[in-house]
Amino acid sequence: MTIGIPRGLFYYYYGDFWKCFFNKLNINYIISPSTNKEIKQLGSKYSTDEMCLSLKNYIGHVAYLSNKCDCILVPRIDNYGYKEQTCTNFLACYDIVNNLFDIDVIDYNISYTEGYTLKKAFISLGKRLGKSYSDSKNAFYYAFYKSKKKSKADIIDNVNKLNMVGKKVLIVSHPYNIYDASIGKNIIKFLEDNGIIIVYSDLFDKKECLNQSLSLSDGLYWKYSREIIGSIPLCIDKVDGVIFLSTFPCGLDSLVNELIIRKLNKKCLNLIIDDLDAFAGIETRLESFIDIV
Repeated sequence: MTIGIPRGLFYYYYGDFWKCFFNKLNINYIISPSTNKEIKQLGSKYSTDEMCLSLKNYIGHVAYLSNKCDCILVPRIDNYGYKEQTCTNFLACYDIVNNLFDIDVIDYNISYTEGYTLKKAFISLGKRLGKSYSDSKNAFYYAFYKSKKKSKADIIDNVNKLNMVGKKVLIVSHPYNIYDASIGKNIIKFLEDNGIIIVYSDLFDKKECLNQSLSLSDGLYWKYSREIIGSIPLCIDKVDGVIFLSTFPCGLDSLVNELIIRKLNKKCLNLIIDDLDAFAGIETRLESFIDIV
């Protein structure tokens, strides 16, 4: 059996974890390529207008994999606690994919308020794939520590940028936007080509960011939003500007970004990316922001 892994949404949080887990259990998998024109077209074909670009791209990745593997991994992720809720798309993706495509979907559930922890989810996943409880448990811990080690190294590299000489800009965005080839890649390249040192909001200690987010708003309960805005108090005095990057029409970001921008005494740029291919307008805004910084 070969499992398909869409390179979108969940992948940018759990990709390393999944790869280590499946490798340890000797399970074959394939990962869809970086978002390209074909995948974007597939996403637009199967999506509705109300879906954000990030979700459209994810559906495009699913469609791309639909005839290239035996099943596709689509988790259900509801929450990591009462005040650590995820976007509803992270819970609904399983049902969306099941209703759009005639393919086998393999899933796991994470809902800490209901007792479905990360460990239980992956042990259950391993057993559904025909592995023993012991092997599944060992694979979970192997993947957990391997991915944790890589994450710590990435965080160290990111934090060290704050001490570098040059103009530094904090990119506040979800990793599935920052690292997606059709959303954040060109923006990152343009900034780097213009001598900007980029600090990434998702590459800070997550627990510390969750605590720091309370200084900006104690009413937010979306885990991933709190993690990225919590990076702002940690480095606001060491960066020259902040870029908020989101996709249209993301409800969470439209609320959270506006809320935070109003509280910052720092040069900010709010970029909202839609599914148009033209980069000229974004480039003009980036040039102006660089001049101001």
